[in-house]
Amino acid sequence: MRAQLWAAVKIFLAITLIVGVGYPLVVTGIAQVAFKHGADGSLVRRNGTVVGSSLLGQQFKGDQWFQPRPSAAGNGYDALASGGSNLGPTNPDLIKTVKQRVKAYRAANDLKPSEPVPVDAVTSSGSGLDPHISKLNAHYQARRVSDALGIPVKKLQQLIDDNTDGPSLGYLGEPGVNVLKLNLALKNAT
Repeated sequence: MRAQLWAAVKIFLAITLIVGVGYPLVVTGIAQVAFKHGADGSLVRRNGTVVGSSLLGQQFKGDQWFQPRPSAAGNGYDALASGGSNLGPTNPDLIKTVKQRVKAYRAANDLKPSEPVPVDAVTSSGSGLDPHISKLNAHYQARRVSDALGIPVKKLQQLIDDNTDGPSLGYLGEPGVNVLKLNLALKNAT
């Protein structure tokens, strides 16, 4: 019995070291060598200071900034509480929230009744942390940002185009505008 117990303990320790320590160290080492920027969180730096990640949305306050999608992560853009709202499309709370967001978006961006509100402007993503908005959403916001900063809309639309990421792998999904990168470019332009 002791021999079997000792053999089981040795196997447990060996597998723990291999799978729990060795494998993660090897994968981390490969990631640091082959994909350093991504392995470190795709951090965006400005003057040597980390201002965010190109993979995570964050809040911007004020009319002079492009706004991201609404967040369902914790109290808003909390990476520790990543997740969607888990409310289905017929849930009365979601319907009420979306109607309020549509009204606020129309007022903030001076939309005409005939202009559709982009769905990404009034709903959160599955993670609650999506850093991208649609080009339509960004173009609608350009008018508000232009008024706040006195920058011509045409120049803002060029910034939007310059900060639009193509579909994943060139064909999966729609192009998206990274709000952090766009706002950093906007800050450089002012």
